[in-house]
Amino acid sequence: MKAKDKAFIEELGGSADEALLSRYAYRVSDYLKSKLANRSSNDPLVKQYIPSASELEQSELERDDPIGDGAHSPVKGIVHRYPDRVLFTPVHVCPVYCRYCFRREMVGPKDGGGAAMLSQEELEGALAYIASRTDIYEVILTGGDPLVISSKQLDFILSRLQAIEHVQVVRIHSRVPAADPMRVDEKMLSVLSRFEKALYLAIHINHADELSMEVRGAIKQLRAGGVILLSQSVLLKGVNDNEEALEALFRGLVALGVKPYYLHHPDMARGTGHFRVNIEDGQALMRGLQGRLSGLALPRYMLDIPGGYGKVPLEPIYIRRKGDILYEVVDYKGGVHDYPPKK
Repeated sequence: MKAKDKAFIEELGGSADEALLSRYAYRVSDYLKSKLANRSSNDPLVKQYIPSASELEQSELERDDPIGDGAHSPVKGIVHRYPDRVLFTPVHVCPVYCRYCFRREMVGPKDGGGAAMLSQEELEGALAYIASRTDIYEVILTGGDPLVISSKQLDFILSRLQAIEHVQVVRIHSRVPAADPMRVDEKMLSVLSRFEKALYLAIHINHADELSMEVRGAIKQLRAGGVILLSQSVLLKGVNDNEEALEALFRGLVALGVKPYYLHHPDMARGTGHFRVNIEDGQALMRGLQGRLSGLALPRYMLDIPGGYGKVPLEPIYIRRKGDILYEVVDYKGGVHDYPPKK
């Protein structure tokens, strides 16, 4: 690690421990460095990006592959867990490495300076798999971060997906608009705007403080280019685990034309226990937001079942059976009502 990077981490109250940084990749974009400078160690942005000694505290319940991608990978670069959609991971590097990442054992520079992207042969193998499976309706480009690759490489992948008749939807998952918004340039926008099928971009963002002038500008450019925008967030202790923080984030996104899609319960990735909240607290937050935000601004609260069994919603339950035809329903203020109502 460069001395200036080590100094930057330590200035923000983080840990530059060699054992930590040799295991989990560290990278912060120049843009984010400018935003993190002079913040405290308890700041919600600092907590997300700056290494902490807490990452060396690991539980026996934590896993290298917490959501079980490996069990569903028929060829390199593809995860086929659900019948109608696949994850396509052409690249394993990111503009920034989040300290809570569920793929933290897999992303980052490889030992010996290995390729950051799938080889041409591996790309062809992944694309051939997608083309051979007519049940695949949606392809989700993820990684790493697919928007760190060159516009030429992105154009190649999208053009090939465009040519596969049964692929009707492409979704890109990316931290770039929030972590390195200057990457959203004319070349990238030109590639995205040429894609003729439904194209969604799920922006990974966790706190309203990330919605800077630069990030807002990138989002507006993407919208103007015809990209349908969603967001994905992770519920993180000390970052956004309160109603006020989540409300500010989701309102800010909706005002920019971004639909909050998922709020993820933290995965059981190694060294991330200090970020983890319990499910009951997450459900209480969602219950509190139910009456404060419209459906446009409310994401689904989701859990990825460890072991590769897929996602399930964790939203609070507002109704229970009370009799043969009678139910008891709880409103957003906590009031209890019969349904159908009694005369």
